[in-house]
Amino acid sequence: MSGHDLLDLGGQIAIVTGAGQNAGRAIALELARHNAGGVAVNDFAAERAEAVAQEIRAAGVPALAVPFDVGDLEAVRAAEERIRRELGPATILVNNAGMAGPDGSLRPSLDFWEEDPSAWDRYLRTNLYGVYNACFAFIPNMVVARKGRIVTIVSDSGRIGEPRLAVYASAKAGAQGFVRSIAKELGRYNVTSNAVSLSSLLPDMPADKVAEVTQTDHARAQLARYTIRRYGKSSDVAALVAFLCSNAAEWITGQTYPLNGGYAPSM
Repeated sequence: MSGHDLLDLGGQIAIVTGAGQNAGRAIALELARHNAGGVAVNDFAAERAEAVAQEIRAAGVPALAVPFDVGDLEAVRAAEERIRRELGPATILVNNAGMAGPDGSLRPSLDFWEEDPSAWDRYLRTNLYGVYNACFAFIPNMVVARKGRIVTIVSDSGRIGEPRLAVYASAKAGAQGFVRSIAKELGRYNVTSNAVSLSSLLPDMPADKVAEVTQTDHARAQLARYTIRRYGKSSDVAALVAFLCSNAAEWITGQTYPLNGGYAPSM
């Protein structure tokens, strides 16, 4: 039927964590395109969150920048209150914030037994406790509304294991177990909880830079492990997340969807 949007979100308010750039930004913009009633854009960098919120407002959808560290429960709860006050109760939550948190990058170099144990917390704080915190703050809105969607971005390192990423992988694996468990708690409220498991994504960059990166020997060797021989794109992630947030996915819950170009089979 002409003009019908299968992924129409029905005016629900959404919050996307880690949405100041790359896949998070693409997810926030995609939800806005599918009739979100408003989008709260989180990033630990306030200027990035505000820049994406401005893009969404320019498209005619209300948006609010909410900078905070997902590892700080009180900051998350304060943001939820502000979102409820300025946009309305959020009933769509996308847990996208990840990697090594605000103060680190994901650059594996050491075997587990050679690591500094003080570094473990930054992986757990963002990738596991950050998911707990956001769900703890926003699920009550969904229970009251008797509807909602939770989508959590995880990693194939947590599904199949990756050398020199043991703590990060375990945090992501823990998040997958949490996704499945809360799905069983929330089903009676018409709230779904699913995960999207990623392999390597390229950050958003100009086409000439993408060509430069993918033509290196390292990239060729890495991509030889993929059935579809390219890196993931932000738009790949945004499309699947929008589907899982829509009524088209209302009978899907407690699942982890690999989005990986065939890097590793579903388990």
